[in-house]
Amino acid sequence: MKLLSFFRLGEPSFGIEKDGGVVDIGERLKNVIKTKSIVDFLTIDSVSHIDEFENLSPDYSLVDITFLPVIPRPNKIMCIGLNYEKHRIETKREKAGYPTIFTRFADSQTAHNQFLVKPEKSDRFDFEGELAIIIGKGGKNIPETEAMKHIAGYSCYNDGSIRDWQRHTSQFVPGKNFPKTGAFGPWMVSKDTIHDYKALKIQTRLNNEVMQDACLDQLIFDIPTLIAYCSSFNCLSVGDVIVTGTPGGVGDRREPPLYLKEGDKVEVEISEIGLLSNLVINESSI
Repeated sequence: MKLLSFFRLGEPSFGIEKDGGVVDIGERLKNVIKTKSIVDFLTIDSVSHIDEFENLSPDYSLVDITFLPVIPRPNKIMCIGLNYEKHRIETKREKAGYPTIFTRFADSQTAHNQFLVKPEKSDRFDFEGELAIIIGKGGKNIPETEAMKHIAGYSCYNDGSIRDWQRHTSQFVPGKNFPKTGAFGPWMVSKDTIHDYKALKIQTRLNNEVMQDACLDQLIFDIPTLIAYCSSFNCLSVGDVIVTGTPGGVGDRREPPLYLKEGDKVEVEISEIGLLSNLVINESSI
């Protein structure tokens, strides 16, 4: 099952991708859930009845909708830094006993086929292809042995970074929260369709050239560890997003450095999940 959020005719909704189109679940459940959102859908028991929606014909073609970030306004977006050994080495960071965590704000996100916006304040806009986890069952102090049961699904994420602002201090947050610098999509693939997340391949391409190429079994802190740790200091909620870290090969650590500019096309592809594609535009061009 692939769940996506979208706009059509000025109205937000969500649905299932099917045969190159969308079955509009939000419209069908508008009298059952508070808002036409994936979070409300995951909160109620309707997920167990998903078969009735999957058997329907699409209401719209994908070309007739405007994608939204999979979860447009998560309660929390927790991003994991330095979680692949090759990336840790290229940043010259020491090994850590705990995950490195920073946060994103919802309005820093953009969607599949929407622009990534290079801010006027910097020319050091970098790409970071990552796997995102969407929480389907909340909880506090979740044991690692139970962690996978709390996942609703997976998606692609480009955790775009404004590198000079990221390094103003030891805290990453300023460089990670310029508007529309983090892309999330195109959809969420339900957990039950992924047999083994560690077998997934992740690749980031810039203008069709491979920049990052890795496998999810290379995570330093695996997914159960991340969920257990994040839930140890904060109660996870349905719809929260954990972005699991980027492999080596980021533009900032290349010789010479390679930063995003207007007109660039950035693609993050994860096997069995999908392809997230965005063009870069200058803030001044909007």
